[in-house]
Amino acid sequence: MPLQKNQILTLRIERLSSDGSGVAHSADGETVFVPGTAPGDEARVRIVKDCGRYAFGILDELLTPSPDRVPVDCPVAGPCGGCSLRHLDYAAELRAKQESVLDAFRRIGGLEVPVLDILPSPEVDRYRNKVQFPVGVDKNGAPCIGFYAGRTHRIVPCPDCKLQPGVLNEIGNALCAFFAQQGIRPYDEQSGKGLVRHIFLRRGAHSGQIMVCLVCTRAKLPHAEQLCTALREQFPAISTILLNVNAKNTNVILGSENHILYGPGYIEDTLCGVPVRLGPLSFYQVNTLAAERLYGVAAQYAQLTPDDTLLDLYCGMGTIGLSMADQCRGLIGVEIVPEAIESAKANAARMGEAVAAKSRFFCADAGQAAHQRQAAAVDRDERMASGRKLVVRFGAVSSARFDLEADIGRTRSIGERFLCDVFDRDACRALLQLRRRTETRREGMFLAVELLAQAFEATACSDLRTAETEVDVKAFFDGLIDFVFDYIESRDKGFFTVYVSFLNNTFGDRFNADRTAEDDTGFIAFVARQITFADADIRLGRLDA
Repeated sequence: MPLQKNQILTLRIERLSSDGSGVAHSADGETVFVPGTAPGDEARVRIVKDCGRYAFGILDELLTPSPDRVPVDCPVAGPCGGCSLRHLDYAAELRAKQESVLDAFRRIGGLEVPVLDILPSPEVDRYRNKVQFPVGVDKNGAPCIGFYAGRTHRIVPCPDCKLQPGVLNEIGNALCAFFAQQGIRPYDEQSGKGLVRHIFLRRGAHSGQIMVCLVCTRAKLPHAEQLCTALREQFPAISTILLNVNAKNTNVILGSENHILYGPGYIEDTLCGVPVRLGPLSFYQVNTLAAERLYGVAAQYAQLTPDDTLLDLYCGMGTIGLSMADQCRGLIGVEIVPEAIESAKANAARMGEAVAAKSRFFCADAGQAAHQRQAAAVDRDERMASGRKLVVRFGAVSSARFDLEADIGRTRSIGERFLCDVFDRDACRALLQLRRRTETRREGMFLAVELLAQAFEATACSDLRTAETEVDVKAFFDGLIDFVFDYIESRDKGFFTVYVSFLNNTFGDRFNADRTAEDDTGFIAFVARQITFADADIRLGRLDA
């Protein structure tokens, strides 16, 4: 029989749902979700909505409390939608999360697998390094910070949230006091009037630096200079203050337009020793200490060796991969968000030349890139000759690195074209899977020189000014194919972009002296003079159509 609204049931809470609600079953077997309850509670529950196979209820009376219950230490823990488990002991919370994972394997996946104990967070309270306060008005009409009530946009005032450091709550309250003093009104979603929508704060867990970002409906904040001075005097840890503009009628918090009111526009911190710069749009783990523990476990499971290449898919700012970079030969990170990739490259550069030289980050769909890379690796392993040695003799090739991705808007796409024959023609065709023709031969030669330089730098030569060096054939191909895959195959099915200034940047005036406007012969001859091979099986040349 369907349950009726306002019907009272006596239920025993069996477990927690994924959103933290208690789960019970009626006498007829219907599932009932009850927020604010704990496994082991005996309670009277009032039904508020029946959906046929399941229903929602509220706690009407707690008859027998669970032994896992603890006193609630937040006055708004019930109505506030930010926390759902303040009434539950942390050890019980961990058990509930572990049971949720086990249930996903057994009930949903149909698998009987062992599930390891969940690692606890080093800090249970005040651990968040980021907070996004919606700004509203309290019952007296004064500006206030808080959080949305569950499944609503009604702000529940919360002057001291237990999840983030106390100083962030203090900054939020100080800002509201300033808004009240200066007559600056919070944004009202219903009327579309008002200026301040959100207060966005970040704090470096290790550096202590604080970023203040005011999300407003327009780019001008009254008394901005006075505000910056007052905040810096009261909170010396504030390193930067920004104004973010979001004028849209949307649930998205941040807009794309930022204006720096004070400081550099970012804060700095470290994560597992990786230096990071965080702006308002940067993705970052909110629990720094827990993330560092997680990354340490991941490194243990990875069991990297000095010969391994680490592939970090969905890498974000690259912190996971960079934290393990000293344990492997090379690091490749893939992420679809351009801003995150730029941050990853900058983070690698700040770790020093050795880490930067072995780290490459690409803006691409990670799932697609992983499949392409796997296919390339299988093809390479099937076709790779092993055990041979070759001697590579360099002329005066610069070891300066540059980034094909750095200014992609100014580069020119030239499609499935290539102008380099490395090893015999069949091996080149099979391994690189590139077509033999080129429409713009000069640009093809640019790529050829870049490709060779990068491959040898990755496999054997820390300094490409070396006059002569011995290279393992397989290592050479590994580096070469890695480079080609990352810069070419990861792009749209063979289409790639060439940084057309490479030769000029690398060889300078000598390149310009050999340059011919229309004749590619000069280019081929020029490159041939710069890089020569002692092994007859290896040559630099051109594939004929």
